[in-house]
Formats: sequence, C-alpha cells, structure tokens
Amino acid sequence: MKTLHRSLIIGTSALALAGCGADEIVSPGTGGDVIINPGNGGGSPTPTPTPPTTEKVTPAAGCPTISDPKGLKDDKTISGPTGEYRVCTMPERFTASSTLPYIKGVLYRINGRVDVGTDGGPAADDSDGVADTNVELTIEPGVIVFASGSSFLNVNRGNTIEANGTADRPIIFTSRDNVQGLNTDSSSGQWGGVVLSGRAPVTDCIASGATPGTVNCQRQVEGAADPAIFGGETVDDSSGSMSYVQIRYSGFVLSGDSELQSLTTGGTGTGTELDHIMSFNSSDDGVEFFGGFVNLKNLIVVGAEDDGLDTDTGVKANMQYVLVVQRPGAGDTIIEADSDNAFNDSTPRQQTRISNATFVHQNALDQAIRIRGFADYSIANSVLVSNQGTACLRVDGQEELFRAANGSIDEAGPVTFDSFALDCDTPFRDSSGATAAEIESVFDNGANNNSNFTNTLQALFVNGSNENGVPVFDVTTWSDFFENPAHIGAVYDENRDWVNGWTCNSSTISFDNSVTACTSLPVYD
Repeated sequence: MKTLHRSLIIGTSALALAGCGADEIVSPGTGGDVIINPGNGGGSPTPTPTPPTTEKVTPAAGCPTISDPKGLKDDKTISGPTGEYRVCTMPERFTASSTLPYIKGVLYRINGRVDVGTDGGPAADDSDGVADTNVELTIEPGVIVFASGSSFLNVNRGNTIEANGTADRPIIFTSRDNVQGLNTDSSSGQWGGVVLSGRAPVTDCIASGATPGTVNCQRQVEGAADPAIFGGETVDDSSGSMSYVQIRYSGFVLSGDSELQSLTTGGTGTGTELDHIMSFNSSDDGVEFFGGFVNLKNLIVVGAEDDGLDTDTGVKANMQYVLVVQRPGAGDTIIEADSDNAFNDSTPRQQTRISNATFVHQNALDQAIRIRGFADYSIANSVLVSNQGTACLRVDGQEELFRAANGSIDEAGPVTFDSFALDCDTPFRDSSGATAAEIESVFDNGANNNSNFTNTLQALFVNGSNENGVPVFDVTTWSDFFENPAHIGAVYDENRDWVNGWTCNSSTISFDNSVTACTSLPVYD
C-alpha cells in the first residue's frame, strides 16, 4: 500500500491533460492523502457471469426487421480491433414502437438527430392541440449504438425509451472512433448524447409571460437545429427507463458553444426510471438535469471535462450511490447547481438531495462544488477529495445558507450537509454574498461533518477505515426513495459489487478485471 500526498497515481501512469470542455449546453457561468492499493482494492471483484470473449466479431448477414415503417438502413460494415460489424442505421424518426435486438455482429448507428416519436406537447391529453404518438423504443441488453459528430438521440414528450441492460450485458452508446479503435483515455466530444424530454414542471420559460412550473412554461434543448422542447405540469410523466447503460465520448458542439452531455434530462417526471448509468469522457457535463424530477441510484461519472453533475431550472433530484471522478488536470466542478438562469427566487426552485457520493476532484480550479441561484441542496453520507489546492465548497448568496423553510420542503430550505467528509487543502472559499466563515458555520451545524478529513480511499473509490468510521445520517427522513446505508461513500464492502460487470476501465479508474477497457468494445458469446 502506498500513501501519496496531494497526487493520484492510477495504474502505472498518470495522465497530464490540459484544457476544459466548452461551455455547457445552457448552464450559466462557468486534498489530502489518497491511499491506493495495487489492483482494485476493497477485496476481489465478483466475476462477471458472462464475461466478454476475445474472439473477433464477424458481420451479421443483414440488419434485423423492426416495426418502424422506414426500418433500419444497411450501411455496409465497419471494422475495428474487436472485428467487423454490420452497420444498421436508425431512421431519422421512429414513428412506430420498435425494438433494437441484440445480434452478434450488428451495431446500430445514430446518423444526425434521431427522434423517438414526435413532440406530444406540454399536456398529456389533446388540450394543447397536439396528439401523442406514444412511440416506445426498446433496446435489448448487449446492444451497442454508435454515432459521430452532431448526432444525438432525443426522446420526445409523450414517447418513451426502454434501454435496460444487465450487469453482465450493458447497453453502450459510444462514438465511431471507439468502434474503430482510434480513442485514447483522454478522447472526448465525438458525438452528441442522449436526451430525455418530458412534461414535468420547469423554470426559465421560453415563452414571454409564461408562469414557471405551469403547462405553458417550456424550454428548448439548445443547439438543436430543429426545436426539441420539454416542460409542462405533469409531475408523474414518464420518459421510460434506462439501466445498466454506458454513454461514452459524448459532448459534440451542436452550435455555437452549445453542446450536449452524456445524458440530458429536460422536464422528466417521476415515472421515469434511471439507475446504473455510467458517463465516460463527456467533453461537457457528465449529466445535466433541467427541471422536472430525477430519481437515480448508482450513477458513475468519469472524466467529464466540465461539471460532473449539473442541475438546473427547478429540478427536484434524488440521487444515491454516486461516484464522480475527474481525469487529472481536466474538468471543472464536481457539482454546479442553479435554480434558474435569472438568479431569482421563482418556483419551482431546485431541490437536489444526494446521499452516498464519492467525489474525486483532480484539477486546480476555484472550487469543487458550487451551489447558487436559490438552489436548495443537501449532501449527506459523502466524501469529497480535492488534491490540487482547490477549495471544496462555494455557496453563493446568503439566501442559500440562511433562508428559513416556509413550510413546504419542496419550495424552500437552506443548503444542508450531514455526515459529509471534506479532504481539501481549503475546505471553504469566499463566495458571492457569503464568506468562507459563514459557509463553514453552516457546514459545522450539520451532523457528523468533518472539514479536516484524511481520506483512506482504496483504488480511488472504495472506502477505507476512515470513511467507514464516519457515522451515518439517516436519509430515509428525506424520502422513501433513499435507503439507510451501512456507511458513507459510494462504494464500501457491503455494496462493493454494484460497480462490477457493467462498467468499463480506463487509466483514470478501473472497476473490475472482468470488463473491457473503455477504449474497446465488449464481445459476447
């Protein structure tokens, strides 16, 4: 075991990476000892039930027939280090519910913007004059989808995606260069990403005079050549489900300085189900949630070149078991949070609650976490390591720190921290409207917080003795979405296996000896 002061060495090499990604699609503005065991740490990983093989793939004879009337276009083949594949290009718009089956030797291609259904408008009935198409796109476990340039997948309001992989056969969205074996562990920004557009309430309405949070308040995915609209007032709206999904090398600039993330949600409702999502090397944010509701467990963000988690425009987000690790020298904040772009106290105001996060910030910047714009934010049972002299916490505005709840937990409440361990050279920094001392005072008022923590993380992400020694805050008091964990942090002995099987490895972080490198593709029997 080696103890390294203010530096992280992963495997046998360290990446020295310069520069950050372009501005996020619509977002405004913008230490300690790390103990690393050889190998993966935290005990031996559980073997994947059906590990990828090393044989070369040969192309399928043709593309499968799907229900959509335009069907899949046979675009010949593409070759890379893992073999040769039949390329089956999706239609520009799915107009009928369809399934993309797993077939060995087939890759599915997104060419340009691919829509699931047509926009059904902000209301779930025909009161807005727009009829739903109710198209559902199903993607089977093991399917690999690739794209390049400005291509992205957009699930329109009133339509759904069912992209549910398994622990041993994840669904992978990636880039053409990844298929061809051209990528390194610092490649990024090679295609757009995945967008889920729903009908739940949002702020920052595009229509002048519209009231935030109502059916008339809608927003547009910026950068899209044709409008991609989200928002409404249907709290329980569903955009479908995604689980055991990797999204690699995303973040292509669509127009100007607007680019997508690996996963973007806009106004998704409580009926949308998300878990086991991995973002790898997005040139913008790892994930960004605009308004609506997001309930997400088991989230991994590796190598995002802007923010790891970006939450905005009144989103109500619950997240548990969250691992965010930057590449050394790349990336902006771990968290950027705003309630709305106008920086006023309009409602619905953001309320994000995170439990059991492990945050590893590896760039010399102003702060690792920035909360502003009247966002209500709670972090519990988590650990943050920042090893480049960067301050851990910035909270802009005294209204963030000292606003008293007005009786509605959904619309008011201060920033809170409980069982949160900070290992940074500078725990707090002066912010706009709040001093470092004021932020420290609020932090110290929480239960079991420690701003002078020495982390003992193994392999960069697995709890050591110090993490396991921090008392747990009971997050079931927040909502029944959360479970009461055994320890703080994203990964500890009792839940060690959740990162195994469906992830990919890189020089930034390695999860499981049974899975492939992120620069390669898995091949299944």
